[in-house]
Amino acid sequence: MTAPLLLALDTCTDLASIALYDGEQVLSEMTWHSNRRHTVELLPQVVAMLTQAGLTAADVRGVAVAIGPGSFTGTRVALALAKGMATANDLPLFGIATLDAIAYAHHAQAWPVTALVQAGRGRVCWGHYIQAARPGAWQQVSPFAISSIEAVAAAIHAPTLFAGDLLASTRAVLTAQLGAHAHFASPALTVRRASLLAELAWPRFLAGATDDITTLAPIYLHDLPAGPGA
Repeated sequence: MTAPLLLALDTCTDLASIALYDGEQVLSEMTWHSNRRHTVELLPQVVAMLTQAGLTAADVRGVAVAIGPGSFTGTRVALALAKGMATANDLPLFGIATLDAIAYAHHAQAWPVTALVQAGRGRVCWGHYIQAARPGAWQQVSPFAISSIEAVAAAIHAPTLFAGDLLASTRAVLTAQLGAHAHFASPALTVRRASLLAELAWPRFLAGATDDITTLAPIYLHDLPAGPGA
């Protein structure tokens, strides 16, 4: 392996994903529903993926990790493994917001994007994005928030693509409140993929813009104000 190799990890919800990325291609990727078994499944899956690719942990040159918002416990699992690998092998570490990765998957289309992650008790974590001045880039236009899906809909005033954790009930509320303004990513395109984390982290990897291993922390929204209209 001659090209630098980035390992990406995401366990922010029941959907877990890992990937190997070298800046030119996704060498391997695994995505599965973990059903809260991240602690026992994540490391064996990483080892299996490296083995299948004919690699070992020594081939990894950096680690990207999803830092939430998402499940309190799930988010910590990937972050703990990422920090452990970075510390043990002196690797750069890159924390990527879950909602940023969801929105990034849809940067090739023109509508604004609202990225969603289910937060339980009928609430969602969400962020709203528009096209930035730089082609192919997104600009987050409001702080991440946690609120009811009804409150999310109340904050939307233009045609918007919704992506992320799109339950049938979520779609129903957004359609009822927003009508033709509500557009939805297909089921395949709503799946969070660790390779997207890797692509977002890659420019920082090349620039040496690493996060501090000791201070990088999960994004938790339980103490933040709800979004507009909540």
